[in-house]
This record gives sequence, C-alpha cells and structure tokens, in this order.
Amino acid sequence: MSALPAPAPAPGFWRRALRHRSLMIGAALTALLLAAAALSLVWTPWPPYDMAMDAVLQPPGAQHWLGTDAYGRDVASLLLVGARSSILVGVIAVGIGLALGAALGLLAAARGGWVEEAVMRLADFTFAFPALLLAIMLTAVFGPGIVNAIIAIGIFYVPTFARVTRASARAVWAREFILAARASGKGPWRITVEHVLPNIASVLIVQATIQFALAILAEAALSYLGLGTQPPQPSWGRMLAEAQTLMFQAPLLAVWPGVAIALAVLGLNLLGDGLRDLLDPRLARGR
Repeated sequence: MSALPAPAPAPGFWRRALRHRSLMIGAALTALLLAAAALSLVWTPWPPYDMAMDAVLQPPGAQHWLGTDAYGRDVASLLLVGARSSILVGVIAVGIGLALGAALGLLAAARGGWVEEAVMRLADFTFAFPALLLAIMLTAVFGPGIVNAIIAIGIFYVPTFARVTRASARAVWAREFILAARASGKGPWRITVEHVLPNIASVLIVQATIQFALAILAEAALSYLGLGTQPPQPSWGRMLAEAQTLMFQAPLLAVWPGVAIALAVLGLNLLGDGLRDLLDPRLARGR
C-alpha cells in the first residue's frame, strides 16, 4: 500500500500577502500617498504658495495638469503638499493614541480590580468628547491650528486603543504560558513586556492602520471647518472648503481633493483589513 503524499506546506506570510488582492490594492494606494508626500519635499510642478492672478481658475492643461484655484495656485502642487499635512496629523495623532491608550490598556489588564475599572470609566468619559468637539474647545482657548487638531484627534484615539489593548491583553493573560511565566517567578510588568505585548502587537498594528485612515478624515473635516491646518499651508479639507463657493464655475476644484481623501482612506482601510486577515491565525488558516 503506497504511502499518502505529505501535505503541502502552509504558504508563508509574503506569499499569502501577494495573493491577497485587497491587501495589495491597499498597499499600492498607501504607497502612492507616501510617495506623493515624499515627492513634495523635493519637487512640485509649481511653487505651491505662489499666487498668479493672471492664471485664476484655469482648467487642466499642459501647464497646470489639474488646473488652478481661485488664487492662481497650481492644484496638483497643492495636492502633493496637502498629503504631507494628512500624513503628519495621522502619524502623530495615532502615535499619541497608541502610546497612551496601549499603556492604559496594558495597565488595566495587568492589574485588574479597581485599576481596570478606573481606566475603563476614564475611557468612557473621554468618549463623551468627540474629536470635533474637543477641537472646538481647544480652538476657543488656544486658537485654530494643526497642533490643536493633532491633540484633539490623538486624545480621542486614547480610549479606542485602551479598549482594544485591554480586551486583547486579557485574552492573553488567560493563556497557559502566562501561568507558566508566573510560576517561574516573573512579575506582572515583565510578563506584560515579554509575553503580552508581543502577542497583541498584530492587533495594535491593524488598529493603528485603520485609525490612520480615520485621522485623515478627521483632519480634512477640521480643516474644512477652519479648525485644522491654517493658511498658507495646503490641506485637502481646506481645498474643499474653498471650492464649495465655486461649484458652478470650477467644479473640478472640489473633485481633486475629494478623490485624494477617498483614495487615501480607501487604501489605508484595505491595508488594515488585509493585515488583519494575514496576522490573525484563525483567518490566515481559513484562506
């Protein structure tokens, strides 16, 4: 009787990643966003801050690929520089939320009891102040600006990361290898750093990617209302606000930043969903 053939080895991470269509599309769109921001540091088709009143509201053409706005500025250059603002706000705001939220969530899971209850109630209290409301409060005290927008969005993300971290960490604390680590004499903080945090890192990465997309939307909304990035620094949200009064004269002025926001958010969401599928062992086995 012939022996059964050996089962084929499970595909590796990169092989599965290349076969994941949504992940590849999201990675390509995210790479395009990063490339646009990096390119704007060294080159733009036209100086983004220069106004040319003799070239106001020009349609797309050979000189100005996407046309010009009401001040004669090149729209393509504004979009490239605006990508920097979106990435800057997203990285710092998500970094604030991840650092503080993960620390609070790990503390709650490690200590339990009244500490966990206090952290969760603090998260509930913070949820009562959405990013937009918090930005309005900060603006009333300190004035509008990108720094206040970053702080508002970052504070709003703290309870989100705290809840996700606490739920994931509690599941890890119930595992057998944590009991073995305790039996070997390791304290709660050493267990958290050596065992809990590495096992929930994939969850935090996926959550950070998704929140990055929401940060871009929040920054655009705040800039649209005049609470975020201030002139003369370009911003996709403010480009939409400036274009709304010219919808009948130059409707494309609203299309370009809208498409840029949509593609950036779509790319990051697809990237986050793809990473979740690859990094979650249960979903990875099912693919």
